Amino acid sequence: MYRKIRTPCIGVCSTGIGDEVCRGCKRFAHEVIDWNAYTEEQRRIIAQRREGYLASAVRSQLNIVDQPLLLAQLRHQQIRFDDRQDPYCWVFELLRAGASQIANPREYGVSPTNQARGLPLEEIRQRIDEDFYALSVSYYQRYVAPGIVEG
Repeated sequence: MYRKIRTPCIGVCSTGIGDEVCRGCKRFAHEVIDWNAYTEEQRRIIAQRREGYLASAVRSQLNIVDQPLLLAQLRHQQIRFDDRQDPYCWVFELLRAGASQIANPREYGVSPTNQARGLPLEEIRQRIDEDFYALSVSYYQRYVAPGIVEG
């Protein structure tokens, strides 16, 4: 049995200022507007797309080197995360909760990739968020926007 898909809204919506892709949750404007009318299956499809893009963005910057340690730290630090998601999504929740307070990422079971080596975790978090947004915008422009008919 599936658990109910919760809204991915983080309270930083940019669709109200004209963005077609929300800079906060990375959903498309029509998904934000219609979320409450969607079936669980429709919500699951959106959640899976977002999860794939977020995990990809995190993998480009960080490697999980000790997943049990990551999980233990998330629980110890009482960081909210969805254990059904790809563990790389857990990493992003860790960074959102306290990137500025983590001196040694290995103590949390993660290490920077070659392209992120030497960067502060706050900058890595920002890069991940920007990549996640760029992947969402690219998908929107490629697959959604061409199907929109202006009336």
